[in-house]
Amino acid sequence: MGTVTIGVSIAVPEPYGSLLQQLRTGFGDSAAHGIPTHITLLPPTEIDGGDLAAVEEHLTEVAAAGRPFPMRLSGTGTFRPLSPVVFVRVDEGAEVCTWLQKQVRDASGPVPRELQFPYHPHVTVAHGIDEESMDRAFEELADYEAEWSCTGFALYEQGLDGVWRKLREYPFGSSVVPPQGGHVRGSIPSR
Repeated sequence: MGTVTIGVSIAVPEPYGSLLQQLRTGFGDSAAHGIPTHITLLPPTEIDGGDLAAVEEHLTEVAAAGRPFPMRLSGTGTFRPLSPVVFVRVDEGAEVCTWLQKQVRDASGPVPRELQFPYHPHVTVAHGIDEESMDRAFEELADYEAEWSCTGFALYEQGLDGVWRKLREYPFGSSVVPPQGGHVRGSIPSR
């Protein structure tokens, strides 16, 4: 069946998602057109295509244990000089995002992924572009604000053309009964 590259993320809803994607493109980030605006829970990860059903089952279990929570973006941050990224900060909801990404990557699940850097929920608005454009992104979005109720996350696959496409959404609190022996470790942090 071959390998596929997947990712799991919380989509930034409209009208915020399109606006941030347009701004990212305007800052000169040529990859922006193929990356829906999001908060990563599982970074790009190669898996065997035959394992996709197990990943979907696992994500269903993670979502079933979740519940909607307030999400608020506010201002900018950067990972420079360690990584050439400017982002919009997750000001509210970061603790729940951290809990969710741990569940998605749990060692007992089908994608026990180690991270290159410590997890830090954010919305990328510039990546790998010239320093002047990175500075412009940082400054122009310094007062940016958005808020919504996060009601779930989604599984994406990256096509050969580099574009990320949504495969399936996972709403929180679904009434799916996990298979025998299936469970999600931990509990949702209190807010």
